[in-house]
Amino acid sequence: MQVLPDVVIELDDGSRLTAFTTLDAPAIAAAVDDSDIRRWLPLPRPYPVELAAEWSTGVSESVRASGAGLVRCIRVDGAMAGCIDVKRVDWRARTAEIGYWLSPDHRGRGHASRAVAALSSWLLVEQSFERIELRIATENRPSAAVAERAGFSFEGIARNAGFTDAGRVDLGIWSRITGEER
Repeated sequence: MQVLPDVVIELDDGSRLTAFTTLDAPAIAAAVDDSDIRRWLPLPRPYPVELAAEWSTGVSESVRASGAGLVRCIRVDGAMAGCIDVKRVDWRARTAEIGYWLSPDHRGRGHASRAVAALSSWLLVEQSFERIELRIATENRPSAAVAERAGFSFEGIARNAGFTDAGRVDLGIWSRITGEER
């Protein structure tokens, strides 16, 4: 079975992509209570600190150990700024999807774009993946801007392909492929 390594990725601005710890649980629970995150991600409600603690270590590590993906904390100056994860990993086809969110106090500074660019480049170069996708609700303009700044190309729309607490949404499909590393 193939698994992604438990890696720390250093970003060019000094921020890092690391594993989560149980100490991150209060910040995770507070962040996912944000209305902008809730608008696009169908997360449990309520999302107590205890659930965040289990997710931050147990669930995220089991995702990695099973070969299904990799969950990383976006750390800025040592603080939990957000989450980025690799999912829908197809080891045979060497494809994967990346998802991400930032806490409200870390938005608008390029952290998400740098994290998405770095993680996708790491997957393409260091892990020999062929294609990395982002699937973004078509109305989520800030996330689409992240995709563009991170070097992804818009391919089209998958109609009715996603869901949020408010119902079904169309998803824009964005990709980077081998040869498009930064």
